[in-house]
Amino acid sequence: MTEPTRDERVELALDLLAHLEADELSLAEVVDRIETVTTDPTLTRDILDTAELRGIIERDGGRVRHNRGGTFVRFESQVVQREGDFDCRRCGASISTGHFVTFESGELGPFGSSCIRKVLGRE
Repeated sequence: MTEPTRDERVELALDLLAHLEADELSLAEVVDRIETVTTDPTLTRDILDTAELRGIIERDGGRVRHNRGGTFVRFESQVVQREGDFDCRRCGASISTGHFVTFESGELGPFGSSCIRKVLGRE
């Protein structure tokens, strides 16, 4: 499997931000989600700037408001579970069941059962 390009990572992160369920998060919480796609600080900043330019989010100091587009991740159709030996992209734990989120721009994962809920804002 090839590593996603910079543009592909940006689009994947934008898809993730567009599907967050929380109306407002701290900047740290948003960066935590972006870090499931990239830990490059320059790319993270570019993702935040692009998300704001596209109207996905609004930043106000240390808070980020999500501009609701009516899209949430549907666990039944957009989250796929696979068995195998994985490391969670959020916490790094070894997991035997990986949860992968399928977006138009690509797939994000694997995540453990609790991390998938945190990444998507269900907890």
